[in-house]
Amino acid sequence: MNTARTIAPAASRADAATISGVEIAALVLSGVWLLGATLFFVVLGTGMGDGALGFVMTALAIFLPVAMIWVAAIAARTARIMREESARLHAAIEAIRLAYITQNKALAPQDGKEMSVARKLDEIAAAQRKTETALATFSSSRPLPSVMPAARKPAPAPAAPADAQVSLPLGTPPEDMLPPLERSDFIRALNFPETAEDKAGFAALRRALKDRPTAQLIQAAQDVLTLLSQDGIYMDDLRPDMARPEIWRNFAGGARGRAIAALGGIRDRSSLALAAARMKNDPIFRDAAHHFLRRFDQMFSSFAEDAEDRDISDLSDTRTARAFMLLGRVAGTFD
Repeated sequence: MNTARTIAPAASRADAATISGVEIAALVLSGVWLLGATLFFVVLGTGMGDGALGFVMTALAIFLPVAMIWVAAIAARTARIMREESARLHAAIEAIRLAYITQNKALAPQDGKEMSVARKLDEIAAAQRKTETALATFSSSRPLPSVMPAARKPAPAPAAPADAQVSLPLGTPPEDMLPPLERSDFIRALNFPETAEDKAGFAALRRALKDRPTAQLIQAAQDVLTLLSQDGIYMDDLRPDMARPEIWRNFAGGARGRAIAALGGIRDRSSLALAAARMKNDPIFRDAAHHFLRRFDQMFSSFAEDAEDRDISDLSDTRTARAFMLLGRVAGTFD
């Protein structure tokens, strides 16, 4: 960076000291005009009249075109210098952006509290592939009242009345027989586990993944969070301005634009700039972001119907909600 700053002023001074084609053309035109004016006024003896007024008019006829030629030459030179300085500034900004990304990637493995989302989700997949014995040991360390027994309640079918068997036809998917997902588990799952030892977070995530719409939203959030982490953007680093629950309810009711502008509470300029550049130049990231925004919109519309204000406030503080705030501002949802 210091080398770049040293070279750039030297290059500017070198460019300023050289004579470009514009100056050469101005010199040639000036010489041609002065030669023609000399032949016209001196050799041929033609003038603008006698007296002071004639002298002034003759001088203007000779030197005014020369002055106009050099004004145009200076304007062209200034425009060229401005274009070169703009290109250097753009290159310097790009170098700073790349250095920022490289620094974040270099520091990320040293910070145990800021694990990448990809590593967390790999740990989730590994936990799901454990044997039944390991799962039983894992769950027994924290009581989960009525979660696992409730999943097996439909088993004693012979004791149920005859009309109850008709309401559950053959071929019903197992997920339709599960009890509804608790609001607290839903919110905890959208925040993802804090660490590999966050047993409560993993338990809530496993229960949420059994609910198909919630699993689709979590998968979409996982995709965008992983892509954002490639640019050094982590939701734990963002400190958004929290919006009131009634504004979230307006969003759930279909309001868009400035009516819900307070939801775009992300103010981190570097994260917004990096996400906007990725949205513009990376079609895979753009498709993943729009898919995530649609899933979040559908989810929150149904969630807000019977959610309390405290539930909405808790959900708005999750990593998934922060990703929505960031990508919503980049996509123009709040404009």
